[in-house]
Amino acid sequence: MGHRISKVYTRTGDRGETGLADGSRLPKEHPRIDAMGDIDELNSHLGALRALAPPPELDPTLERAQQDLFELGAELALPGQSRLAGEQVRDLERALDQLNARLPPLKEFVLPGGGRAGAQAFVARAVCRRAERALWRLHRDTPVSEAALAYVNRLSDLLFVIARHLARAQHEEISWQPRRPDPD
Repeated sequence: MGHRISKVYTRTGDRGETGLADGSRLPKEHPRIDAMGDIDELNSHLGALRALAPPPELDPTLERAQQDLFELGAELALPGQSRLAGEQVRDLERALDQLNARLPPLKEFVLPGGGRAGAQAFVARAVCRRAERALWRLHRDTPVSEAALAYVNRLSDLLFVIARHLARAQHEEISWQPRRPDPD
């Protein structure tokens, strides 16, 4: 494959627009660009999580998610094209089922944390939820593939389970202790 990016700056975005892969241009605050940015940020957070060297059995799942997020970014950059399919969603579900089976059931919400890797997984989950909301905002005006919408929903669930695993492995999981209102 030849060089895909030969120059990092183009100056074409200096006036508040950005180009899509099909050559069209959109304002930088367009819902499609917001969604692309959130997916990119999520992918970066997954990279930061992987840099913290979580248990080796999690790395292939995290790398696969990063690859899939690039596919989703490509799908968003080429309106009308679908790059994710049900198989990627099912892969997430299989990983989720395997990891969740090794955890005790939740009785309360858990506080984000659990060491650096656990905390990073919780951040990635929160960014994934934001990306999901951005995709739904875009979907209101321009269809987004069902697989893409399901994928980010399932990925946030998987990241929650990964965060719990990491929290339990590095520190004890801390449950939310709701305050009871004073009866005055």
